[in-house]
Order: sequence, then structure tokens, then C-alpha cells
Amino acid sequence: METAENLQEWYNDYTKRWLAEYKNSGKINWKLYSYLQNETVTGCSGINPADSRLILITSAGAYLGSVQPTFDASNDLGDYSIREIPFDTPFHDIKYAHEHYNHAAVNEDPQVLLPLKHLKELRSEGTIGSITSSFVSFMGYQPDVKRVVEELIPQIFDAVKKEEADAALLVPS
Repeated sequence: METAENLQEWYNDYTKRWLAEYKNSGKINWKLYSYLQNETVTGCSGINPADSRLILITSAGAYLGSVQPTFDASNDLGDYSIREIPFDTPFHDIKYAHEHYNHAAVNEDPQVLLPLKHLKELRSEGTIGSITSSFVSFMGYQPDVKRVVEELIPQIFDAVKKEEADAALLVPS
């Protein structure tokens, strides 16, 4: 199963148009950006959430301010790294490095991007079987799809495997 169809063709266009313009001018021109679109829908068999171990994955740019490096939020070419954060981390220890969304809502209620308390309630009710000990965060701004496929996704898969998750809740920022 191909993660991204026609990735090399997309990358050639990206480097010749969008990235070349950025390197020449230092400015982002989204009119030159081609969005990758898959023609084939992929999927897998369903699971019973009550019998599953769930991992939270968010593009919020969340990190532990005291022990983890911040994301490179001001990099126009993106940051393709992840942060694994213990699930029981208090909200006041979590910081957000992302310049591509308004932080007002998450500052008021972190649950909008990190529904940790809601997931604990669902676990207590038996709606989901268990929750992984850590969740994954990355910065959701990455213009280079090739780097997403080759760098970011493998890091996320490694974290999912390490946590022995059966299912994921994806929360975009």
C-alpha cells in the first residue's frame, strides 16, 4: 500500500515551483503549491474500541517545555520531528510551538487539542479498552510531503508500535 501516490512526481513539481520560488524570494507563494491527492482510498479492518489500546496523535505542536526542545515553529520549511509526552502530564507542563493556528482556544481549554481527560473518562466507562502511556505530538505545518512520508510518519509508526496501540485518535490543530 502506497502512503502517497505519485510522490516523486509531486516532489519534482514542489522543488521546481514552490521551493524554487521560496529559495529565490524568501517568500511563500501558496499559489505555486500543488497539494498531493491520492486516487485510491486505503483502510483496514475495523476494531472494537472497548477491546483496544488507543494512542492520541495530535498536530498541535505540543511539547514538555521543561525537558523537550521546542518545535522549530518559525521554519518556513517545517519541522518533521515528534514529541512523545506521558499521558498523565499536567496541562500546565505542556507548551505549544506552532505558528499556524490561533492558540486562544487551546490556552483556554487544552482539551480542544489534547482530550486527555475525555479519553480517561471513556476508558473508565469501558468505551475504550486502554490508553497508551504516552501520546504523540508533531507540528502540523509541513509543506514537504516527501519528508512527511519518509521522516515524520515512520517516527509516528515507531511510537505507535512501542506503545503497542491498536487504534489512534488523530486530533488536528
